[in-house]
Amino acid sequence: MINNRELSWLCFNKRVMQEAQDQTVPLLQRLRFLGIFSNNQDEFIKVRVGNLVRFSRMGKKAPIMTGNYHPSNLLAIVNKKIIDDFQLFQKTYDEILLEMEKNNIYVLNETELNKEQQAFCRNYYLNVISPRIVPLMVRKTAPLPFLKDGHVYMAIKMWIGRISRFSIIQLPISKKSPRFVVLPPSKKDRHEVIFLDDIIRLCLDEIFFMFRYEKVTAHTFKILRDAVMPLDEDLSLSTIEKMERGIEARQHGEVIRMIIDKKMPTDIIRTIANKLGLKETSDFIQHSTRYHLMKDLMKFPVLVSELENKGQHTSGHPYIRPNHSIMKVIKQHDIMLNYPYQSFSHFIDFLREAAVDPNVQNIYITLYRVAERSKVINALVNAARNGKHVVALVELLARFDEEQNVENIDILQDAGVKVIHGVDGLKVHSKICLIQRYEAGFLKGYTYVGTGNFNEDTARIYGDLGLLTFDQSIAEDASKVFEFLQHPHYHFNCKKLIVSPYSMREAFNDLIEREIEFALKGKKAYIYAKCNSLTDEDIIKRLYKASESGVKIRLQIRGACCLQPELAGISETIKVHSIVDKYLEHARLFIFHNGGEDETIISSADWMTRNLNRRVEVAVPITDKRIKKTLHKFFDIQWNDNVKSRTMFDFESNNYVEPKKNSYQIRAQLALHNFYEDLDQKHRKK
Repeated sequence: MINNRELSWLCFNKRVMQEAQDQTVPLLQRLRFLGIFSNNQDEFIKVRVGNLVRFSRMGKKAPIMTGNYHPSNLLAIVNKKIIDDFQLFQKTYDEILLEMEKNNIYVLNETELNKEQQAFCRNYYLNVISPRIVPLMVRKTAPLPFLKDGHVYMAIKMWIGRISRFSIIQLPISKKSPRFVVLPPSKKDRHEVIFLDDIIRLCLDEIFFMFRYEKVTAHTFKILRDAVMPLDEDLSLSTIEKMERGIEARQHGEVIRMIIDKKMPTDIIRTIANKLGLKETSDFIQHSTRYHLMKDLMKFPVLVSELENKGQHTSGHPYIRPNHSIMKVIKQHDIMLNYPYQSFSHFIDFLREAAVDPNVQNIYITLYRVAERSKVINALVNAARNGKHVVALVELLARFDEEQNVENIDILQDAGVKVIHGVDGLKVHSKICLIQRYEAGFLKGYTYVGTGNFNEDTARIYGDLGLLTFDQSIAEDASKVFEFLQHPHYHFNCKKLIVSPYSMREAFNDLIEREIEFALKGKKAYIYAKCNSLTDEDIIKRLYKASESGVKIRLQIRGACCLQPELAGISETIKVHSIVDKYLEHARLFIFHNGGEDETIISSADWMTRNLNRRVEVAVPITDKRIKKTLHKFFDIQWNDNVKSRTMFDFESNNYVEPKKNSYQIRAQLALHNFYEDLDQKHRKK
């Protein structure tokens, strides 16, 4: 009755692949979906496959995985699916390349260049690439130079009589040296692009001119290391020092997968594999094509605007006006923001206003992942320099963002911001901000509680919700949360906020049980939930119990879903949909009928064990009837999507939701743009 989490997640990534295969998606956007798929798969290997490798080595002592799999058996199934998915990836990539050529976009290799393009590439190599590469000679008797995780390398073989020499080059991929280089076109109206890899192949004679070789070849490969990050237990070290050591340790993690060009000579494979401690025939070596690290497809050059996604207008919130106080608006009305349909700049302006308002005393915020050049960080720095007491919790364990967060800590502390690092054993994943302002001699709180990060970049492509409120009960609760984060032994109870790991599981259990009681009394009962993943077995069993009692359950789950819907006698009243479209569905929304009261909650937490047991998460009940109505409409629009929504009746099939007879097409993300534009225009006409 419980789906396996790993297999369910791989099924989700197939839905990403479906977007790359969908011919209604703009052509270059299809290419970028392949990049997203590739990045997802690499992270899955580093995290989930890494776990399976470690568990499988425990033998009989290994924990049984969801779905009653032993880790070693599951690892074999997962490895096969990864290879099958890559073959589908390559087939889709080849099809897209052919479609691109029909639209006069060509990806050339070094053998297809004309003389002008060759000269351009050699000049590009000389001025851009050459200063950034260091060829490393590989000797049979010497250790292999350290190979970093997630980088592309070229294995070079030179034939010199009966002797072979090997070298390794790391591709210097960066903003100044991008993976794709636009070439001077060979014909009018043609767009031609080349991989950085192939420019290096063209210029091997310039790199190894000192060797009188008869033949030279270059084959790309990459390695993926276990992403677990052990933290040093040395009590004399600061949290930052432990984190820096942990980052270093992860960079040297065990090799989980080496992905190689299938045409790479056997002696190079053997040499590299032996030095990495891998067997040539092991599952740790995956044969592939000429190019790796295909997540770079997400950064493919913008060449033909007609083949890209059309930009959608981002609406302002109808109650918020430019150059007017946002705090005054929040004092009159709760504000619900829905990104990317509404502008994240409202939250930035909220922080900026607080930074300069002479009556604002304190600013508290939790930071998980922020933009590279973060306007949120800038606003906090400005506030501290203006004499505000600013406290920022920076979660150092935000996977793959640890280094960026360490840098942000330096910036914040230099400005006088008090930076805290959270609670031992608990990752702080909440999205909460509290601003305290003196008003009529009293300290009043303005609170933001959201489902997504304080990140203006991802807010353009992640679908999220955020509540701005002047409710003083919520402000008092938020103050208690921040007191706890600064003093973990502080005990607290909240009036309105729901906080994990202390009250959230119990709260959701009670809400589900209450719907069961209504259903058993023959009354209307339903549960509508939207989240990224549903993997917690206790929640799933309670939902099965609710279904058996007659509760109507609609679930929108973007990623892994371990619940099996529509099973006779078990989950007959449960339906599960999953939307994968232009924006990443990231919001968490829970609606319980509650005898007609419609208990409506937004949360930073998914229904996953880690969120409910091992993280500090914050959920907030919505009390404003107007906002409740909007959130119901939001859920209904998404539930009725019949263009980009898949039904999870059979979680491995990814079948699209079939439109009802005589119904018109509903693409939820487009419909939501129109919905919020209409709301904004109607309000402004008043």
